[in-house]
Amino acid sequence: MAANQTYISRSMTVSGRFASGLSLLSTIIVTVVIAAPIVAVVSAALLPADAAWQHLSETVLSDYIINTVLLMLLTGLLAGALGVSTAWLVATCRFPGHAWLSWMLVLPLAAPAYVVAYAYTDLLDVSGPVQTALREMLGLSIDQLAFGGVRSLPGAAVMLSLVLYPYVYLLCRTSFATSAGMHFEAARTLGRSPMSAFLTIAMPAARPAIAGGVALVVMETLADFGVVQHFSVPTFSTGIYRTWIGLGEPAAAMRLAFLMLGLVALLVGLEVLGRRGKPDVYALGDPLKFQLRGARAVGASLVCAIPVLLGFVVPVALLLYYQATGGGDPLAGSRFFAFAKNSVLVSLAAAVVASLFALLLASTARRVPGRLTGAAIRISTLGYALPGTLLAVGLLSATTDLDRALTTALRDHFGYRGGLVLSGTAFLLVYAYACRFLTVSYNSVHAGFAGLSPSFDAAARTLGATPGDVVRRIHIPLLRPSLIAALLLVFVDAMRELPATLLLRPFNFDTLATRVYWLASDEKLAEAASAALLIVALGVGPALLANRVASSVVRHRAS
Repeated sequence: MAANQTYISRSMTVSGRFASGLSLLSTIIVTVVIAAPIVAVVSAALLPADAAWQHLSETVLSDYIINTVLLMLLTGLLAGALGVSTAWLVATCRFPGHAWLSWMLVLPLAAPAYVVAYAYTDLLDVSGPVQTALREMLGLSIDQLAFGGVRSLPGAAVMLSLVLYPYVYLLCRTSFATSAGMHFEAARTLGRSPMSAFLTIAMPAARPAIAGGVALVVMETLADFGVVQHFSVPTFSTGIYRTWIGLGEPAAAMRLAFLMLGLVALLVGLEVLGRRGKPDVYALGDPLKFQLRGARAVGASLVCAIPVLLGFVVPVALLLYYQATGGGDPLAGSRFFAFAKNSVLVSLAAAVVASLFALLLASTARRVPGRLTGAAIRISTLGYALPGTLLAVGLLSATTDLDRALTTALRDHFGYRGGLVLSGTAFLLVYAYACRFLTVSYNSVHAGFAGLSPSFDAAARTLGATPGDVVRRIHIPLLRPSLIAALLLVFVDAMRELPATLLLRPFNFDTLATRVYWLASDEKLAEAASAALLIVALGVGPALLANRVASSVVRHRAS
């Protein structure tokens, strides 16, 4: 009997080591696949500069750098101010509409920045309804009253901040409702004024949350293409697209992508420094909420309501008006169904691939902790910081030689007579989406694993379950909510991704995002309303899901 138990124990040990080694090897392979675009960009930058790059560096490169940095700074400041102020009021005060506004403040996340920008461009244009109504009300002609719209760098910063501030809001609300709020309350009992306690105690205590939220905002700003393209603001994102597509100079575009990659690395480093410090200590209990009355209550309601109105209600209402009065997309029917079908298929494929990769990475982190695993996961989850244009040009460069070799082999051995196998297909599009949004799915799955006790794994192994059985029969059923959340979040993010789709989509393959882009570029916002509203509607669920997750974290830490 003892001999049998020893044999079983040794067999379990051998199978466990084999499974751990296989899991680590698979994780390294995923890391190599995800890192391929980055390696391609870095490799291209090491090649000698050509005439096209010399021309770019002498003419427009300085504009790309200055405009990109200014846009990131302005958007980070505006979004940070909106996110911190609304998070503080919701987390620590009670005022009319408090309960409704606490979840409505995340709704702007559902609207892609380029959709909001298109709506406000039409609304505030010289011939738009706002300026037209003002002229009619004042009895003035267009020569007497005409001011520029929002198509400028500050205008782009405002549009982006209206959509991206919820990143700061969600993280800061959690901090203010737990540790930072408790520190503020303690300072008040020691005689500090509310303003002094907020500036010197609560804000420093919430620094990691503020840094994390602003970092996400700035990274999304760097990745933006639709807003800056529509507003004619030359940035790295538009520069890469124009150099690759407009000028037909892939080598110069890759060098621009390399500089963009340097900005990404700088932002990641600053984000890590911003979060560095004392570990978060979450006090027990829920900080007292101040009951605001009179003018202060009205002011708090307005401060929280205005971002919702400007970032979600106004643009969606305008799109609904255009849809109702203009009839929407003239291709409504089979063609429009094809756009939606294309979007759903590639987004769903990317969501499945990203979720499977996330499950593998999170499982490896649980089973084989160590420096190698940690480094592999950090590299694999870097994609969310990489703009779509950078990923697209990196993928095109990384897969060119492989594509040619594969096509040649198929032609020589199987009589294949078509074009390139990978380029011009949806494969690269799904590849780019999976690289870009793997971080989103990994965070969800990793959080799910954090709630599973290791004793589950140990108990299953002692009963003779193989590592595969543990994943299939224990992990996946218990992780079902996290996996569903990961699928949903990646699906919606892929549905709205614009620059990577424009660069990598197959010929005559349009999605809802590209349909909105092409119609809005032709100043046909009324026709673009159908696709834009569908994208926004699909984004509401994940936005509310993010709010629910943040609220559950607050309740858990305060209990």
